[in-house]
Amino acid sequence: MKPWIKRSLFGIAGAAIVAGSLGACAAHRSGWAGDPDAFRAHMVERVGGKLDLDAAQKQKLNVLVEKLQAQRIAMRDAGGAGGTRSQFQSLFAGARLDQAGASKMVDEKIAAVRSGSPEVITAAADFFDNLNPAQQQKVRDFMAKGGRRWGHRG
Repeated sequence: MKPWIKRSLFGIAGAAIVAGSLGACAAHRSGWAGDPDAFRAHMVERVGGKLDLDAAQKQKLNVLVEKLQAQRIAMRDAGGAGGTRSQFQSLFAGARLDQAGASKMVDEKIAAVRSGSPEVITAAADFFDNLNPAQQQKVRDFMAKGGRRWGHRG
């Protein structure tokens, strides 16, 4: 297997584990671990307040968050039972890295992303395209900061 493929596999698998862990940790620390609907509603209200969204815009944001949440679950569940962490650990269980298993895992994650991406893209476009120019600029500024918390620091 070519070195760049190995690095890509490790990078994708590592990113999936980190994203899943951070999401679970954030939900747990904020007290929303058991109620994804309440967490989603809280996030829509929080972002809606920062962007001064009207009711229609909040509804579009809610649809986007639902699609993102479904995509995250599809990524987590791709490849069967046990979750990404146990799948990733199983690749290292033997004396050699299970390259076929790693390729299969990456293919399953990519298939999950590919199948859900059109809905996510449509929802993101519907939300963003319905913002006024000032709201769009706030989103751009947030993304330029690396997507870090809305307005908590400088």
